[in-house]
Amino acid sequence: MSKTPRDLDPDRAPHIPVLIGSIMNTVGPIAGHWLDGTFGAGGYARALLEAGAASVIGVDRDPLALEMAQDWLPIYGARLRLQAGNFAQLDSYSDVLLNGIVLDLGVSSMQLDLAERGFSFMRDGPLDMRMSQSGESAADLVNGADETQLADILFHYGEERASRRVARAIVAARVRGAITSTLQLADIVSGCLPRPKPNQSHPATRSFQALRIAVNTEFSDLADGLAAAERALAPNGVLAVVTFHSLEDRIVKRYFQAAAGRDSQSNRYAPARAEETARYQLINRSAITADADELSLNPRSRSAKLRAGRRTAAAAQAIDYAHLGVPQLPKKGYR
Repeated sequence: MSKTPRDLDPDRAPHIPVLIGSIMNTVGPIAGHWLDGTFGAGGYARALLEAGAASVIGVDRDPLALEMAQDWLPIYGARLRLQAGNFAQLDSYSDVLLNGIVLDLGVSSMQLDLAERGFSFMRDGPLDMRMSQSGESAADLVNGADETQLADILFHYGEERASRRVARAIVAARVRGAITSTLQLADIVSGCLPRPKPNQSHPATRSFQALRIAVNTEFSDLADGLAAAERALAPNGVLAVVTFHSLEDRIVKRYFQAAAGRDSQSNRYAPARAEETARYQLINRSAITADADELSLNPRSRSAKLRAGRRTAAAAQAIDYAHLGVPQLPKKGYR
């Protein structure tokens, strides 16, 4: 029997969608055809439908997310379509140009709250972290990658300054036996780092983030998803993206700056880039964050940032990974 958390009741909100009020206020009247590229527990899709969207395509790579939402289909009828897939290919899921796309990046509350998914070090579970529930797991990566590869992942994807020390500790620990649980890994990481000061994050936070990003190819998927959204949106269509850490926010920020023709020449010695016709008009010049009321209701919104743009009629352009600052591992051929 499949697991069905109590959140599944279609008459109650499964979780509080982060910055949903800000999205509604920012993008203006909701109408036409929308795509929620990170469906999760369905909070954004439901809010869009109730705000007046003619239809919403809910995309998620996690089969549990789509299974949980089956009870919603009779409620919304043809207005809601569930689509198994990855938002990196979101332009292939609609036969018409879209009026809006929302992306809520990172791991969902649903995935964090289920210990058996292995995303959180706050409760013990198998070291999994696969959003799609298929392919290579975090345990495979932790027990199979060499020390240099692990250090590269921790540094480039998690900004862990002690990446070499943590990688060395992981390799030493797995000699004694495979690392298979979240708390086992968290203890290994914590054991080689200083004790956190008050109000500092758990020592394993950056390592868990880095492994999750590597397992789910999150950075390359984000860049591909931004390019796909550019192709999928109708003129005046809106792209709204919510990020949760500095690396993914940097990618989204640079993307919107470049696509809106506001790209700065960060290196004065680099060849000048030809000016391009703006493919987006920025809706908010700087990131929107949660206000005090939302923070009190939903602590997970603390690190969330919303950036949004409105599509012009200009032709879509290819994505330059390096220019957007997409983190790349030094070793060729490894993610």
